[in-house]
Amino acid sequence: MRVLGVDPGLTRCGVGVVEGVAGRPLTMIGVGVVRTPSDADLGHRLVAVEQGIEQWLDEHRPECVAVERVFSQHNVRTVMGTAQASAVAMLCAARRGIPVALHTPSEVKAAVTGSGRADKAQVGAMVTRLLRLSAPPKPADAADALALAICHIWRAPAQNRLQQAVALHTATAPKGRTA
Repeated sequence: MRVLGVDPGLTRCGVGVVEGVAGRPLTMIGVGVVRTPSDADLGHRLVAVEQGIEQWLDEHRPECVAVERVFSQHNVRTVMGTAQASAVAMLCAARRGIPVALHTPSEVKAAVTGSGRADKAQVGAMVTRLLRLSAPPKPADAADALALAICHIWRAPAQNRLQQAVALHTATAPKGRTA
């Protein structure tokens, strides 16, 4: 499975492509950051994020896009920019018919480090180790994007089995009862 991880942001949108399957060594295909100038008009910044993500989709042809689920932060301005960049990533994938998965920061940290409270340095160190890199990807947004892709590769098989079980249960439940 080839997954494009997206750590959404307006100034720095981390992107990383990882290929592999759960239980096997993973391979980093590419990593980078889509940057926009903080003094540019919001509309132009969103277009720049879209163009950057489109380039990554064209170049790497992922089977899935994993995006960090936006969560409430104290700074509303920051969360709005993150949510807007997240929506752009989801739109780019949906336009191409590529499935999108959302993962919370704590899910990603737990999947990659074993602790949902890991800091950026721990995530970077584990991404480096898991992908057999010589150094942690910089900036942290790039490492976070790879961590999202890793998380999705590892979690997708279990999530698919759960969805299939729920669908089977719903299809075979007596009429009027779905629980």
